[in-house]
Amino acid sequence: MHIDPQQLRYSPTHEWVHLTSDGQGQLAVIGISAFAVAELTDLVFMALPSIGQQLTAGEEFGEVESVKAVSPLYAPISGQVVEVHQELPNELECLGTDPYSQGWMVKVRPSDLSQLDQLLTFEQYQQQCSQG
Repeated sequence: MHIDPQQLRYSPTHEWVHLTSDGQGQLAVIGISAFAVAELTDLVFMALPSIGQQLTAGEEFGEVESVKAVSPLYAPISGQVVEVHQELPNELECLGTDPYSQGWMVKVRPSDLSQLDQLLTFEQYQQQCSQG
C-alpha cells in the first residue's frame, strides 16, 4: 500500500487519515505524520486499540512513547477498528522511515465521513507545523 502524504487529511494533533475502500465499504487508514515522528525522536513503545473497539473523533485511542515523552494518539474520525497493524509496536523504526505507508496504525470503518471535512489539508497541516 503506497500512501501519498499530500492526499491525506490531518488532525491538528498530527494524526493522518487515508480514505480507501474494501469489499464492505469505506475504510479509513490512520497513522501519525512524519513531523510528529521527528518531534518525538527515539520511539520506544506504542499502544494501539483492539479490533472491534469504537473510536470517537478527538478522543484517545492509544499512545506512543519516546525516550523524552509519552504522547496520546487521538482519533481523527469516529468509527470501529477493523484492523490493527500488529507488527508496528515491534517495528517502531518503520515510523521513522515510512510513516505513511508502512507506518499505518489502524484501519477503521468510519461512522461519519463528514468528519473528514473538519480535518486539515496537506497544505494547511504544513502551515500549522511551520508555525510551531
